[in-house]
Amino acid sequence: MSKVTDLVKRLFIGRALRSTQLHEQLLSKRIALPVFASDALSSVAYAPQEILVILSIAGLSFYGFAPWVAAGVVVVMLTVVASYRQNVHAYPSGGGDYEVATVNLGQNAGLTVASALMVDYVLTVAVSVANGVDYVGATIPYVAEHKPLVAIVIVAVLTVVNLRGIRESGAAFAIPTYAFMISVIGLVAWGGFRLLVLGDELRAPTADYQIVAEQTNLTSFAAAFLILRAFSSGCAALTGVEAISNGVPAFRKPKSKNAATTLLMMGLIAVTMFVGIIALGLASGVKLADPAVVAHDMLIDGRPAGPDYYQQPIIAQVADAVFGDGSVFFFAIAAVTALILFLAANTAFNGFPVLGSILAQDRFLPRQLHTRGDRLAFSNGIVILAAGACLLLWGFEADVSRLLNLYIVGVFVSFTLSQIGMVRHWSRHLRTETDPKVRAQMRRSRVINFFGGIMTGVVLVVVLLTKFTHGAWIVCVAMPVLFLTMKGIHRHYENVAGELAVAEDIQVDETMLPARNHAIVLVSKIHKPTLRALAYARATRPSTLEAVTVGVEGEEARLLQEEWERRGIPVPLKMLDSPYREITRPILDYVKSLRRRSPRDVVTVYIPEYVVGRWWEHLLHNQSALRLKGRLLFQPGVMVTSVPWQLHSSDRLKGRPEPFAPGAVRRPRSEAAGQDVAQDQDAKA
Repeated sequence: MSKVTDLVKRLFIGRALRSTQLHEQLLSKRIALPVFASDALSSVAYAPQEILVILSIAGLSFYGFAPWVAAGVVVVMLTVVASYRQNVHAYPSGGGDYEVATVNLGQNAGLTVASALMVDYVLTVAVSVANGVDYVGATIPYVAEHKPLVAIVIVAVLTVVNLRGIRESGAAFAIPTYAFMISVIGLVAWGGFRLLVLGDELRAPTADYQIVAEQTNLTSFAAAFLILRAFSSGCAALTGVEAISNGVPAFRKPKSKNAATTLLMMGLIAVTMFVGIIALGLASGVKLADPAVVAHDMLIDGRPAGPDYYQQPIIAQVADAVFGDGSVFFFAIAAVTALILFLAANTAFNGFPVLGSILAQDRFLPRQLHTRGDRLAFSNGIVILAAGACLLLWGFEADVSRLLNLYIVGVFVSFTLSQIGMVRHWSRHLRTETDPKVRAQMRRSRVINFFGGIMTGVVLVVVLLTKFTHGAWIVCVAMPVLFLTMKGIHRHYENVAGELAVAEDIQVDETMLPARNHAIVLVSKIHKPTLRALAYARATRPSTLEAVTVGVEGEEARLLQEEWERRGIPVPLKMLDSPYREITRPILDYVKSLRRRSPRDVVTVYIPEYVVGRWWEHLLHNQSALRLKGRLLFQPGVMVTSVPWQLHSSDRLKGRPEPFAPGAVRRPRSEAAGQDVAQDQDAKA
């Protein structure tokens, strides 16, 4: 069985890498850009769309506010990019926002940022994959009808790819990400050329549609609230910016410089695509609504559009207007957009495991998250992220609009606290720095971070006010729960460390050496596993040694006693009575009685066990031993030792002599099968 599972693991994940090969997994800028920036770049597929969807609630007249809303998003995006360039230079260790907040604002602020980022990473995977399924569903009806299932399958594929290692996954995702960037920038450039130079008229498929406003005659306050809500939805374009600051250790040297350059490249490309898509969308008359029930005077295939109308995403409509429906470029852009949305989840697959590893190292998450897998990736964190995303996709039916209401709350919490922490960082260093040139650079950085903190703080308030009742409250509940969980884990690890610590004034000889060692070998019948356990126990030279069996049936107990004496085994056999046919309870009571008589002594229990090679054989053997070990482990002063006996199914070297066994000859398979510790007593129990 182990050979089969190992073969499957190597087939999907690849051969294991040595720890010394870690430097080979570091990324150059051209690979780091698609690895860490795919989330921020792919947001142009849904952030401009969400702005128009929200504004459509008040009708087409509110589309006139879209350029101003987009301008506000661009200002915030450029500010955040400039701010995080300061972060990667000041904190290159990879802790990112968590490290900045912890060092400058305290442990609670750091855990708040960590809980916010972890929630946001899970949502990044869910939103990106769900939106990618939407694009595929526009051309494949089966995908549209089974969105949650298809989305979960995509997450599983991404999980396997990321388990193969960061460098290999980055190389696999680089080509699609660059294809998306080239396609969208080419779309924007050609569309702009047709509009501004050739003077062509661009018409989206929905250009002649009329959106029925859900709200009319809005008051000034309600209109402003709606515009702010559109702004908060558009700020989804900022998600993923923080991933580079969390992944600085994955860059090649000089790490900080390469990370800052990649961050700047990502910001400029994302802004260009974001502005271009929303500008072409407005110029070509794109109409978007949620739900997508559109009233219009046009016909589709000679019939009025009904409630089954499928609304194309904004990039698909813009590509239709620029290149024409059915053109090769249209299908190419639709394909790479769907692909980049799937791959955008890779940003979270790189950020979440690294953050989880740092938190585990600081004892706020289970230590297993700090361990690298066979391919030098943090495998446990990758699997946990995938599981959380799958639950969200299933629970929210892979609905992008519903998931987006939960989105960006966490990321703007981390943005705001990180920028406040950076302001304190520069203020602290300015107190001791004397070089005028360095002080000027620090002051400039502090101003950038201060402005970034103000901007992201305002956006956070807007997001909470406009999205709280639409689903953001779930994140506001999940973050404190995760915060308290991490505090509880940390408290547990601290308590365990306190209990295990050895005081300096304690002599090791006094605490580590027991007065005596009472050895007990558990016996069900006289066979080779029993003889091996007895031989091993005698070899350890305990203070006292006895064999113990539980007498369930009187006749069998008598026969065992007679055979024991007849064979002349040099270890006394003690028979424990069990009127209720129990095995575990009499042994526990006997061990406790030994401990009560000599509290300073230890009791060592030797348990013969079978080692089998097939999965189904595990169900047939050693069940009584497992139950007994599970109970004995909670008894103070009791040591449990398993003495294995390998059956033929587990022995790879046939004919190998067994140690501690008379004659070193195996019994026939038919004689060995079906026997384990206290098996006869179990059968009658």
